[in-house]
Amino acid sequence: MKKIKEISVFFPCYNEEQNIAKLVEQACEVLEDLADDYQIIIVNDGSTDNTQKIAENLTAKYKNVELKSHEENKGYGAALRTGFKNARKELVFYTDGDNQFDIRELPLLIPLIEKFDIVSAYRIKRLDPFIRKFNAGLYNFVLFILFGLRIKDIDCAFKLYKRELFDKIEITSNGALVDAEILLKARKFGYTIGQIGVQHYPRTAGKQTGGNVKVILRALSEILKLRLKI
Repeated sequence: MKKIKEISVFFPCYNEEQNIAKLVEQACEVLEDLADDYQIIIVNDGSTDNTQKIAENLTAKYKNVELKSHEENKGYGAALRTGFKNARKELVFYTDGDNQFDIRELPLLIPLIEKFDIVSAYRIKRLDPFIRKFNAGLYNFVLFILFGLRIKDIDCAFKLYKRELFDKIEITSNGALVDAEILLKARKFGYTIGQIGVQHYPRTAGKQTGGNVKVILRALSEILKLRLKI
């Protein structure tokens, strides 16, 4: 495996007490082999379980692990903004703290980041309940109709970016629209987007929030606002 110079990796988390330790431990193993220098950020978005305490223990155990916490739950977009804001390395990767992706597939994205500015993965087979898959399909279709965004799996939480593009792109979304906002604004500035398939796994611990009616309504509201801006 070809080593890269440096990378920041972050995990947005909301009530992931049963998942975050395993994810961070696997990430450390992967990044030791992948990068000369790396940074791991746990973004605790106002969790009400023991995520905060577990994350604090992880920062004490691993020198490359940092914790950024919101006192209250601010939403997925806000968690991603915190991650990007605190990422210091020239490459930035994120995946969710729910262990539905395998961090060991991160090296698959590295060859593409040498050709593109963003690598947006897609789930080869999405292992989520039907309603989440239905909502995601409708969401992708709406964004294609409104913006012509040709991305297979817009909200797939397995993405790699060149850090420099966030010097130009201002992220404003607090909710689930954040991925689409970044991709659309990146396209507007002429940045290129590559795609690759990765495996997806069913959630074995914790509770999903993406299918929540409030989350869906917030995303629809943000789509309309973004339409007026772009």
